[in-house]
Amino acid sequence: MIRVHFTAEAPETVIERAREALSRVVERVESWPPESEWEQMLPAWFIERCAPEPTPDPDFDSAYWLARWRGLSPAEKAAAAAGPWTLSNWLYYFDPTDEGQGDDRSWWWWNAGTDDAHAGWIDVATTGWPFGTGSLYWLIEASGGSDPRY
Repeated sequence: MIRVHFTAEAPETVIERAREALSRVVERVESWPPESEWEQMLPAWFIERCAPEPTPDPDFDSAYWLARWRGLSPAEKAAAAAGPWTLSNWLYYFDPTDEGQGDDRSWWWWNAGTDDAHAGWIDVATTGWPFGTGSLYWLIEASGGSDPRY
């Protein structure tokens, strides 16, 4: 079990919102809807906080991008992966179909609470250490929290 801490003006609200968005996603894992339907299924506040989806670029060179990504330091990768995330990038980590990693997600919500008036925490079960925190951290940030860390 890993405890992820965050700060917020109202940590109870962050927890409430994070539960709301996450529950709408995990309840659909058995019958994963097409990407076009998610904007109607998730809370409007969550959709509004996600980055716009990029316009497809016919000149995109994935080999160049991957080589550049692999050359970044861990700190540079963390900065590049910071929010806001696009909705499709976030959903990818829950998608159980061949397009996503939902059947092999690295964390599951276990419990949540507050430490004081401006700090909260979320306990997650994980598949091991280290684990992919990006989707969890974006959920916390989109829900109104800041500075997520374990």
